[in-house]
Amino acid sequence: MSSTTENVSTGREAVLEEPPKLTPKQRRASNIADAASGGIRVILVKIVALGLLDALALTAIFILLGQREWLVIGIVVVATGLINWVYLGKRKLPAKYLTPGVIFLLIFQVFVLGYTAYIGFTNYGTGHNGTKDQAVSALMSSALERVEDSPTYAVTVLERAGTLNLLVTDPDGEVSVGNAETPLSPVDNAEFDGDKAVALDGYETLSFQEILAESDAITALSVPASEDPNDGALRTPDGSSGYLYVSTLEYDEAAGTMTDTTTGTVYTDNGTGAFTADDGEQLLPGWQIVVGADNFVRALTDESIRGPLVYVTIWTFVFAIVSVATTFFLGLFLAIVFNDMRMRGRKFYRVLMILPYAFPSFLSALVWAGMMNESFGFINQVLLGGADVPWLTDPTLAKVSILIVNLWLGFPYMFLVCTGALQSIPEELQEAATVDGARPWAVFRLIKLPLLLVSVAPLLIASFAFNFNNFNLIYMLTNGGPRDASAPIPVGYTDILISMVYKVAFTGETRDYGLASAFSIIIFAIVAIIAIISFRRTKALEDLN
Repeated sequence: MSSTTENVSTGREAVLEEPPKLTPKQRRASNIADAASGGIRVILVKIVALGLLDALALTAIFILLGQREWLVIGIVVVATGLINWVYLGKRKLPAKYLTPGVIFLLIFQVFVLGYTAYIGFTNYGTGHNGTKDQAVSALMSSALERVEDSPTYAVTVLERAGTLNLLVTDPDGEVSVGNAETPLSPVDNAEFDGDKAVALDGYETLSFQEILAESDAITALSVPASEDPNDGALRTPDGSSGYLYVSTLEYDEAAGTMTDTTTGTVYTDNGTGAFTADDGEQLLPGWQIVVGADNFVRALTDESIRGPLVYVTIWTFVFAIVSVATTFFLGLFLAIVFNDMRMRGRKFYRVLMILPYAFPSFLSALVWAGMMNESFGFINQVLLGGADVPWLTDPTLAKVSILIVNLWLGFPYMFLVCTGALQSIPEELQEAATVDGARPWAVFRLIKLPLLLVSVAPLLIASFAFNFNNFNLIYMLTNGGPRDASAPIPVGYTDILISMVYKVAFTGETRDYGLASAFSIIIFAIVAIIAIISFRRTKALEDLN
């Protein structure tokens, strides 16, 4: 009897200990997890994808080994290992979904920002693009002169992986091969035609017609005779005979000097990234070095740069603030008007209002640039009867024109946002205020606008950040012009900070990537500070909810 009672009670306990039933959301999550971790197709796709990834990583590692990029190799190895560990495991489902996003975040955001910051602390730019060895090689090659008593070398032009090489047979019968980046090195497996080496395993010998087609590149090709740049280089004028050329510059690696043998001038590596004479003259190209905060100091203290930077910064703030204010209030006004139930054809008018937003902004800016042309633009010739109004060439009118065009491009977005925000405000609030005797303006100012700002304020901050870096409009409409001829950097009166950075980095005879990167970091800091302060202020609006 007691055993029976025990069995009954045990059965009841077993019933009570059954796991609870899953909710529909939990069942869907479980099904997704099962589908993501099982099935022969999923496994095959996973294996193929990981195989391709590993093959790509292995190829990158072999390429980087030749360039001795040890840090990048380590990053590739660690990243590839982590990806394989995540996707080959069974209990890492969240990581499988997060990994792609984290990888793209690191590549397109963190790496770009970090590399830009690094460049901002270097002298990277025109004349300082490579390493010191590359600069020495370029300087020595630029001053080559043919040795008068140079023997004639039998030359065969070869090609491998798109690179031109010279297969050289010297008068003693020794054979060597090299290219512009690799000095001549002896080989012993060349094929001969008489006393001349004409082919080499792994290389393609160019025919006479191919030599004629590549004549410019072949005659400009200089192959170093050895690792010592002072030994000169071999050049060929016709692709069949070569001669020794020696540089008029003499490099002393131990002393860190470059001497011009024709004038006797000694240029010294004094840590500025270029060989510099006592009178300050530099031999270019130089090489890339870390200069610390010099670019930031130069941007803020150099009088010739600080002047343009100040008025460009002021105009950038004016442009961003006025653009946000005008587009918001015009969009809000139209949203209020077309939100009135008494207006007929509201849907038709709303479609018309968002048309400027439907077209690509750069195309609209180009159309406006044509319409505002001083000589043959639609506005001057048709609307103003042939007037010569310099819409885009006068410094003041050009700024006004930019604000007008940006108002045309930006108000549809604010119209859509404000329309949605207004429709989300309960009608009971307005009705209650009206019953209490509040006038329409008081209802809007004390009820609608505060509630509207709860949802719109973050978008206004985002719009400010967008207009602060609105490169497309400036570039397409005025290209930053009219140009400020007195400025030492290529900048115009309608340039904003981002377009000025673009011009410093990519236009003009000298391109200063280090200074442009320093400007970029300054812009990032300004926008970040404004965004942080603004978002903290908007928290006060949350109390309205």
